Amino acid sequence: MSKTLVILNPFAGSGRAGRVWKELEPLLWKELGELVVAITQRTEDVAQHLDKAYDAGIQRVIAIGGDGTNHTLINALAALNTQHPNDPKMIYGNLPIGSGQDWARHKKIPLDIHQAARWIANATPTPTDVGKLMLDNNQQEYFLNIASAGLSGEVNERVNNTAVRKPWTFLKATLQSLHHYEPKVMQIRLDGQDWYEGKTYLLAVANGTTFGHGMQIAPRAETNDGVFDVVLVKGVSKLVIFSALHQVYSGSHLTHPAVKYAQAKEVQITGVNGSVGLDLDGETATSHDMTFRIQPGLMQILS
Repeated sequence: MSKTLVILNPFAGSGRAGRVWKELEPLLWKELGELVVAITQRTEDVAQHLDKAYDAGIQRVIAIGGDGTNHTLINALAALNTQHPNDPKMIYGNLPIGSGQDWARHKKIPLDIHQAARWIANATPTPTDVGKLMLDNNQQEYFLNIASAGLSGEVNERVNNTAVRKPWTFLKATLQSLHHYEPKVMQIRLDGQDWYEGKTYLLAVANGTTFGHGMQIAPRAETNDGVFDVVLVKGVSKLVIFSALHQVYSGSHLTHPAVKYAQAKEVQITGVNGSVGLDLDGETATSHDMTFRIQPGLMQILS
């Protein structure tokens, strides 16, 4: 059986990844065979570990961490695939140990570590779409799950500044942010056509279904259909938003009058009055102009 590179962020999930590793490591040796373990939380280290694994002929990498770890690995793998377009793509899998675990919810990966180890050993490499974001400073980022503009950027910043995260941390941060957040005026184009201009609480560009620790913002999204699911929450009264928030957890909000829904291969957003906060798979950024493009089947991901 071939070797597997394991990227471990011991600080993911407020340190839970490091605490469970002693129990998880023998399970992975049993289920996956020989492991090459890299312990790090620095983005630049992840890329170096992947390059070394590629040079050594290792074709499978498993991340132990949450949505942020997932985001780091996806960007490093995208760079590697771009450098070697004619070579077989490295197979990627994620074990959900971090705080968000939204990719795991979308893919129905067991949250119990014993079950997750068995699941990943039996999972099948599947061509999977990835989102590509281009910012106004010429920076580009890849994302696997969901990118969102507006309120979610502030929510994510609150979550990231929380020392110890609990299951209700994301909901608490959402309620706190909603209390004083003012919707941003955005211009939005889908596949080159004007779609919406006006006050906006949230614009989600979704490859996966779920963000914010279980909010099904894009319940119809698929990761192999070659399009984004685009979900917009208009700048209506806060009372309307508060009263409808529970619908996002069940995914029943798409028909709400304050919500617009569409599918597109390209999404362009302009903040009319300035930069807009972003959440990319749990990472934060800001930009005035941004373009999202779907990259069909860019990754081979265990699912």
